[in-house]
Amino acid sequence: MEVLLLGTGAADGIPNVFCRCQTCTDYRQRGELRTPTSVLVDGRLLIDPGPEAPRQVTRYGRDLTSLQAILVGHAHDDHLDPSLLMHRSWVSGAPLEVCGPEPVVTITGKWLDPAQRAVRLRQVTAGDSFELAGYQIVAIRAHHQAFGEALCYRISDDSAALLYLTDTGRLPAASLDALSNRRVDLVLLEETFGYITDRSDQHHHLASFAETITALRDRGVVDSATRVLAIHLGHDNPPLAELRDRLALIGAEALPDGTVMTL
Repeated sequence: MEVLLLGTGAADGIPNVFCRCQTCTDYRQRGELRTPTSVLVDGRLLIDPGPEAPRQVTRYGRDLTSLQAILVGHAHDDHLDPSLLMHRSWVSGAPLEVCGPEPVVTITGKWLDPAQRAVRLRQVTAGDSFELAGYQIVAIRAHHQAFGEALCYRISDDSAALLYLTDTGRLPAASLDALSNRRVDLVLLEETFGYITDRSDQHHHLASFAETITALRDRGVVDSATRVLAIHLGHDNPPLAELRDRLALIGAEALPDGTVMTL
């Protein structure tokens, strides 16, 4: 399983264009950019295509001509830009399947000609287990308000398993129970707020990030061979060197946009 991190940033990315905080300044000085979180798996499954997804794909020398499916966690616009699917409907080829909770299906449908056949929509909900583009997917309830249901996903094939956890605060007990004893090779866990602990419980900060990783370890989801990456990083995090040191203490990493991993 090849996992390409198209983007690893929060909605506004890093740097935020309206900000000169220490972290935004650090990124500007180093010439690094984090764009909204999106992931491409094996070139055939795209997760959370936000407004920068087409340019993210092109920036790393890829295209989406082999894309079979899109998986969306919720209907916030940094995770779902339906114009991408309208553009897909203008191109011939095998139908592209788009899966997500009800608001994703409703919002996306408004962008598509009812007569088009290039994009098919499938509604899923927490607890569903289904096949998509050759992967086995388990939908897990997130702790996030998003015009309705918000989901995270466990994605596996015969070779590897990936746990995609964004956007979410601390996972509900039922979600942790659903994951118990289902080991994964890679966890992509959002960590939006860094040292800020009182802004919202709908996203992780460094302390709750560590708590979630501990909970996953206690339930046999994460072991010593599992890689844990912090994604959906916002500029409330410390500058990169400090962030990496802090994450290393809990067995996690922060990698740049464009990173490719083979599981």
